[in-house]
Amino acid sequence: MSSTNIFFENRFEATKKLIEELPIDGMKLEEWIVLSSSYNSYEIAKDIAKELNSEFDIILNKKIYAPNNEECEIAVVTEYEDVFIHEELIKSFDINIDYIYYQSKNIFEYDLKDQGNRFRDGAKHLSFEGKNVLIVDEDINVGLVMMACIKTVINQKVKSISVATPIISSASIEAIDAITDDLYYVKKLDHYIEVEYYYKELPNLEFEDILKIKKGQ
Repeated sequence: MSSTNIFFENRFEATKKLIEELPIDGMKLEEWIVLSSSYNSYEIAKDIAKELNSEFDIILNKKIYAPNNEECEIAVVTEYEDVFIHEELIKSFDINIDYIYYQSKNIFEYDLKDQGNRFRDGAKHLSFEGKNVLIVDEDINVGLVMMACIKTVINQKVKSISVATPIISSASIEAIDAITDDLYYVKKLDHYIEVEYYYKELPNLEFEDILKIKKGQ
């Protein structure tokens, strides 16, 4: 890997640079909730929420893959039972829509519901209604996960929706910008590879890791 591809030493540095892109003083004048859209961005959301003196949480979600192809993401389901589908892919591969909804129901019932209960100790989700919501991820490439989270937030009757990420692919900007109030990022890339190419140090976080982080709050 060429060192010229590296934009951040680690998530801490990426978070610091992302915070510099946010109008923190103006945002502090209103009530916000910061949401992580992935395990890996949970600490980023936590640090931004600290800057804003706001609540923060995570929207738990899982990807749905094409039949017989575990690398092809065709949809995302969130813990609120919202499903976002990559329409072009399912048409290209002639995937039955019933397959996606069958998979999403199973993922919700046997995975996301249990994770939500464990993460929140059986308590309900935080209420987003009437609040300004900032959704955070460590990167946005195809944007399926972020679009699923945006769909979930829109359905909660919020005041506004903004998105923040250290790195974003140019191809994702138009779609996200069209349905949010503000989009903040540090680096925009026309030719996106994988997020690991742009961080010098980037340990992968799993569900058990964010449970430990939450307990350490």
